[in-house]
Amino acid sequence: MTQTAQTLSTDATTQIATALNQCVAETAVTTMLAQNFHWNVTGMAFGPLHDLFQKIYEDHFVAQDDLAERIKALDAHAEGTLAGMLKRSKVAEVDGVPTAEEMIRLMKEAQETLAETIAGAGELAADHGDTLTEDLCIARGQVHEKFAWMLRSHLA
Repeated sequence: MTQTAQTLSTDATTQIATALNQCVAETAVTTMLAQNFHWNVTGMAFGPLHDLFQKIYEDHFVAQDDLAERIKALDAHAEGTLAGMLKRSKVAEVDGVPTAEEMIRLMKEAQETLAETIAGAGELAADHGDTLTEDLCIARGQVHEKFAWMLRSHLA
């Protein structure tokens, strides 16, 4: 049975919001990672990587808002602090300036982590009949899998 934000149980809402907050946290950390790489990439592939990292952070910035607004539609708290997001995220910040190849590998891994986290949130939403959250997660997962593929192609 399809549920709306208003008809989900309190337990379901809490579980889904927690999963979505994990998605927001990892998306926010990956956004900053992509912006860092955009600013600092060098080498023969500077142009295409500079552009790709920009596409990633611009996409992810919008995605953070979409995910957080879904949390609010569920009448739950959206984590809004960087400290909270860093603590929660499975994607880590990077110290120093990695090589272009390391940037690609790290961003690919971040995209794969995001795809997995968002797929899990989508499955949880589906289990509770929350098709709106499930649809959002499916769409976001496709984006992250595409970015991961593009990054893997640079490493081949």
